[in-house]
Amino acid sequence: MAAQKQRQIESVYQIKVTLKDIRPPIWRRVQVPSNISLNKLHRILQAVMPWDDYHLHQFIISKLYYGEPDPDDDFGFELKSDRTAKLNQVASGARARFIYEYDFGDGWEHEIVVEKIVPPEADIKYPICLAGKRACPPEDCGGIPGYARFLEAIQNPKHEEHESLLRWVGGSFDPEAFDLDDINYRLKRIK
Repeated sequence: MAAQKQRQIESVYQIKVTLKDIRPPIWRRVQVPSNISLNKLHRILQAVMPWDDYHLHQFIISKLYYGEPDPDDDFGFELKSDRTAKLNQVASGARARFIYEYDFGDGWEHEIVVEKIVPPEADIKYPICLAGKRACPPEDCGGIPGYARFLEAIQNPKHEEHESLLRWVGGSFDPEAFDLDDINYRLKRIK
């Protein structure tokens, strides 16, 4: 069955995902089937950063917005369903660029670039993360300015919030950490 699913992949998009406006950059290089829905790409991005997926998200591609439409909310623009939009239909080639925004309160914008399109390899299960740098900011840390304050506090034992923020984040946080094996484990769990 897995081999049959693998054969259905016509091509593979190699994408680079970069969290915008953070220096030094936080990024991931991922290969995904070209014909996945944007909703599945959302789940892949949640796994590779990793985020916890309890906030709203949207893709902005060629001035169109894709996400999970809510018939009770009117954001002032049409939000197309990310469940029906396929990656290879909305980002049709190498060098295509678009935005994935997660957590509208914190405003995490990710630039996604299709680096290249390659044929699938028989012995690789997609999606797969190939590389990346640095840890993703903790969920709900307050966006870019909040993340800067968070890093300042946890790196300074004399900071008044040092202990409480370390407890909040689970005891420690290394902004330089990147665990490729853990990310690929998370990707294998996506259905």
